[in-house]
Amino acid sequence: MQLVKAEVVVTSPDRNFVTLRLETDEGIVGLGDATLNGRELAVVAYLEEHVVPLLIGRDAARIEDTWQFLYRSAYWRRGPVTMAAIAAVDVALWDIKAKAAGMPLYQLLGGASRNGLLAYGHASGKELPELFDSIREHQEKGFRAVRVQTGVPGLKSIYGIASNATYDGGRYDHEPAQRGDLPAEEDWDTRSYLRHVPTVFEAVRHEFGPELPLLHDSHHRLTPIQAARLGKSLEPYDLFWLEDVTPAENQEALRLVRQHTTTPLAIGEIFNSVWDYQTIIREQLIDYVRSAVTHTGGITHLKKVLDYASQYQIKSGMHGPTDISPVGLAAQMHLGLAIHNFGIQEYMQHGARTDEVFRQSFTFIDGLLHPGHEPGLGVELDLEQAAKYEYQRAYLPFNRLADGTVHDW
Repeated sequence: MQLVKAEVVVTSPDRNFVTLRLETDEGIVGLGDATLNGRELAVVAYLEEHVVPLLIGRDAARIEDTWQFLYRSAYWRRGPVTMAAIAAVDVALWDIKAKAAGMPLYQLLGGASRNGLLAYGHASGKELPELFDSIREHQEKGFRAVRVQTGVPGLKSIYGIASNATYDGGRYDHEPAQRGDLPAEEDWDTRSYLRHVPTVFEAVRHEFGPELPLLHDSHHRLTPIQAARLGKSLEPYDLFWLEDVTPAENQEALRLVRQHTTTPLAIGEIFNSVWDYQTIIREQLIDYVRSAVTHTGGITHLKKVLDYASQYQIKSGMHGPTDISPVGLAAQMHLGLAIHNFGIQEYMQHGARTDEVFRQSFTFIDGLLHPGHEPGLGVELDLEQAAKYEYQRAYLPFNRLADGTVHDW
């Protein structure tokens, strides 16, 4: 099969999505997610101006060869824009190959290693009553594990609290790339956060008991010694994981964190290659790999990262909020179903308009995701619906300290 058409589709039903649509001379269509939250058009330009001209006439079956060609021929390797573009091509080619074979993609990756994928949802609240209500709502939806994000006394608006923002008049339960010409400014105080968070988890455990898996995201905001303190203070509450405790570009910093806490660590949603993980996997400084298929070179590359991690008993925890499109989420479900060292899958439900643009075959039953049994990814793009929603500029927020210093968000 040869690739005869490549099209980049930008649509914004509930948020901006970038989808690569590849078509073969046999009429088989494959989809890949190229969404880079808050910087979507950078990947659009990379694909349209540099990658699409290289794809026409290529053998759609040569996935590894195409991956290596796009990575090595660019010379300027890695980076979120490059790796998101490569990921879109890679996933679309896997979609085509599985459709040609007449089977769901996970079958080509070795078949299912489990019946379904344990998923966690995002519970949040400015104060405990709102947080407790949010946890109960997630349990009612079937979630068996929840991420807990809390407001901090004295801070007006911080990461992860859905009720801090509104969308169409309601809670903004999607990841907060808010539409507008400028990013929203939020505030931050580390000492207040470190004092407050352990009291929240104590209250949650008292209310919901010891069995519910609880997760928490520090979102890169702490220094290594602050991260170590937080991990240690949360040990009595038996977290499933503590995520992104410190900016992980400084991989050596995690050695200090490990020395002081046994709380499991999840790192890597902003990583985009195996080279970002080399030290922290080899030295067993993390417990879960947080990368998304969409941002880490696709199924081909992320599977290599997870195979490497499996040698050290490190599991997957693939990034999966709503800035991963249904195409990217489906790719992660197929990969997670096939690998042995699956840990948990982040899952935020997309909005109704997004579900109209991307028709999906996956299921979420009793807390478990399954990609379904349709050939390929199990996702179809409705071009007519997609055309209704034009791109709208959107930015992720940023933080300032009380003295005006810009801080990690």
